[in-house]
Amino acid sequence: MPPKRSSNLETDKIIKRTRKSVTLETKLEVLRRIEAGEKIVQICKSVGLAKSTVQTIRDKKENIKAHSKSAAPLSVSKLTRQRSSIMEKMEKLLGIWIEDNNQRRMPMSQMTIQEKAKNIFENLKCGDTDVSMEDVTFQASRGWFDKFKNRHNLHNLKVKGEAASADDDAAKEYPNILKRIIERGGYRPEQVFNVDETGLYWKRMPERTYISKNEKSASGYKVSKERLTLLLGANAAGTFKLKPLLVYLSENPRPFKGLNKKQLPVIWRSNKKAWMTKILFEDWFKNYFCPEVKKYMRDNNFSNKALLILDNAPGHPVNLSELSQDVEIEYLPKNTTALIQPMDQGAIATFKAYYLRRTFQKLINETDGESSIKQFWKNYNIKDAVDNISESWKELKSTTMNHVWKKIWPECIKTEDPEIDSLSEIRQTILNLANDLGFEDLEEGDVLDLLNADREPLSHEELVQIEEERELDEEPEPAVCKQLTLKNLSNALSHFEQGINILVQNDPDVERSANVSRGINSAISCYNELQKEAKTKARQTTLDKFLKPGPSTTAESDDDIILQLTDSSCSSSD
Repeated sequence: MPPKRSSNLETDKIIKRTRKSVTLETKLEVLRRIEAGEKIVQICKSVGLAKSTVQTIRDKKENIKAHSKSAAPLSVSKLTRQRSSIMEKMEKLLGIWIEDNNQRRMPMSQMTIQEKAKNIFENLKCGDTDVSMEDVTFQASRGWFDKFKNRHNLHNLKVKGEAASADDDAAKEYPNILKRIIERGGYRPEQVFNVDETGLYWKRMPERTYISKNEKSASGYKVSKERLTLLLGANAAGTFKLKPLLVYLSENPRPFKGLNKKQLPVIWRSNKKAWMTKILFEDWFKNYFCPEVKKYMRDNNFSNKALLILDNAPGHPVNLSELSQDVEIEYLPKNTTALIQPMDQGAIATFKAYYLRRTFQKLINETDGESSIKQFWKNYNIKDAVDNISESWKELKSTTMNHVWKKIWPECIKTEDPEIDSLSEIRQTILNLANDLGFEDLEEGDVLDLLNADREPLSHEELVQIEEERELDEEPEPAVCKQLTLKNLSNALSHFEQGINILVQNDPDVERSANVSRGINSAISCYNELQKEAKTKARQTTLDKFLKPGPSTTAESDDDIILQLTDSSCSSSD
């Protein structure tokens, strides 16, 4: 007889494993990490999935990506029943609106979400040509709201009975809390940092300019293509401004063709909404902030430690403290950003004012009438904006960057009355430049509206446009590296030489022409060194071929001397 099976309940117990639902957002994150070269074991640990699950996601990559193009935003997992197209469209747009509010840290109540849903539905219905839709109604009931949250995996969405306002009490108490943290860590003002995101409409003019009016009336006008996200920050001493992180909607825009994005004056990142995400922020923290701060501390003989103060934005991960032993993370109390966060106390506003001022100044310098202004603005592209962003950020004074900490850490301010950037003077300069350009109707309120444009909620037209762009399957253009030949370099240097000779021979002010000559020669000295190096290598190559036995070969021409002059970093793409 076969032995009796043990009746021990502990050994006979069958444990049923519950099947874990993997959201579309998680699947896309897994694919992104795989494509970035991350090991599967690390991915499993990071996202909390089994190895077999990650491998299955990898094997079904094409199906997942195809599904993501038609799925609603905000991690839709499934739709349980067939629903009208207008309802699905409404929920997609509502999801974008919620995400945008999260990005801008705008508090939402259940009532405001329901009202927005009804508003979007009515706008869509008005634009629908289907006669049968005329009597269709949508009440945005509590039952719909609960199902909407489940369909779009919004279980972490925190809504209140009424929209939250700024927390004055928490803002008043926090400086004492921060002071204790700083004293406990022994931090100096050079070691305490704050960063914050802001939206920038990089190609938008004040409403009353004819450029703005003409653009909005033009066919194919793209509002959302004007917007990008910047992460700006510095230390409390004002002595170290961080390189801006820029999030754009395209990885390889046309104006960057042939450029190495690693050499841009900003850290270039992209996604289809040009919004900050936790993945982008974590990457910035590990691969830029920590190394740069470490270098700054070493170069200035400070101990290798820092304190980074952040707000509770959705794009800020909660696990940053685990990624570095040298950087302590401190989060501001909720609903206090506008009241005490340093970057929001004048730094970002001043930067944007400088950006607009430089734009107007560039218009004046490079145009001479209405028609040329329109042509200039038509040609103004994202590369021009990046250069403008870099120069405008550099323009902020260190005293301004120090002074914005006055509310949260008054003890770190260097003087009682520091010489800081005057925001009102910059705005007045913008108005003066606008008048010089022929924009006589422009008022200070128009400038303020433009500078605060990122605080306004997205319009219905912008929501529709973002959704349409999200569904486009545009392949990014491959990055092409520029090559500098010896022939091109020699031609360029000869032009400089000819220009200098003309000035020296014809300018009656000898001292002026001499100063210009020295300045130009100093500026192009790096190219002179490249030319000498390339010529030396070219001669060496010719000599080697002459001495080598065998059939003679023709020496390389100047057009062939490329590799010696090509930036080695250009061979790798971002």
